[in-house]
Amino acid sequence: MSSTAVLFSPSSSLFLAKPSPLIKGRAAAAAVRCSNEPTLSVSNEEEGVDMVGRRRALVSAAAAAACGASVLGFAGHGLAATQGLLAGRIPGLSEPDENGWRTYRRPDDKSGGHGVGWSPIIPYSFRVPDGWDEVPVSIADLGGTEIDLRFANPKEGRLFVIVAPVRRFADDLDDATIEKIGNPDKVINAFGPEVIGENVEGKVLSSATAEYSGRTYYQFELEPPHVFITATAAGNRLYLFSVTANGLQWKRHYKDLKQIAESFRVV
Repeated sequence: MSSTAVLFSPSSSLFLAKPSPLIKGRAAAAAVRCSNEPTLSVSNEEEGVDMVGRRRALVSAAAAAACGASVLGFAGHGLAATQGLLAGRIPGLSEPDENGWRTYRRPDDKSGGHGVGWSPIIPYSFRVPDGWDEVPVSIADLGGTEIDLRFANPKEGRLFVIVAPVRRFADDLDDATIEKIGNPDKVINAFGPEVIGENVEGKVLSSATAEYSGRTYYQFELEPPHVFITATAAGNRLYLFSVTANGLQWKRHYKDLKQIAESFRVV
C-alpha cells in the first residue's frame, strides 16, 4: 500500500491529503509548491519510481483544488483544509441591478453540514455590491459546521452566516422567534462571542430592532473588531449574519457594509 502526501509550502495554506486507497504500487511521496506560476512542480522522493497517469492526475487534481481554495475569516482561520472547493455550493446570486447590487438567495437544494435528521433549512437572502463572491467554508472555521456560507470582496470586507440549532438554547422552540430566545441584550451577550470569538462586553456600539414580513431582526454594531451582526430565528434554527472588515475597509465602505447587514432576510 503506497503512502502519498501533498504538502504545500508555508507561503500557502497548509493542506495534507490522506493516503488514497485508489493508488497502489511502490511507496512514493510528492511535494507540490503553490505559486503564481502556471504550472506545479512535482518531484518524487524515491528515484526510479514511475508516476503512472492516474497517480499523476490524482495528485495534480488535489493540488489544483487546494491551491485554488482561499479561506477568509478572522485571524487564525487561514490555515485550514476546506470542505471541498465547491462542497454544497450552488450559485444563488442574481444579476446586478441598476445600482450594481446583487441578491443572494440560499438555493433550496443546497446541502448543509448540520447533521442527520435536520429539516430543510429555511432559505435566507441578502444583497451585496457587484464584486462580492462566495468562498469555500473551512471545516476548522469559528462556528464549525454551523457556518453555512461565506462571501467576501478582498477590497471591501467579508461576511458569513451561522445557522445554529435552537435546541442548543431551549427545548421547546421548534417554531422559534428571536423574541422567544431573548431580548437584544441577552442575544448579543450569548451569541456575539460565536461571531467574534471573544466576549462582547463593552464592544456593542449600537443595537436596533427591525421587522420585515412579520419577522423580527436584532441588528448590532460592534467595535473592535469592526462588525455588524443581524440575528433572527425561524423554524428550529437561529440565524446570525455577520459583516466585517479591517479598519481601512470599514472607513471606506462603512455605508455599503451596513446596507449589506441590514438586507438580511429569512424567507
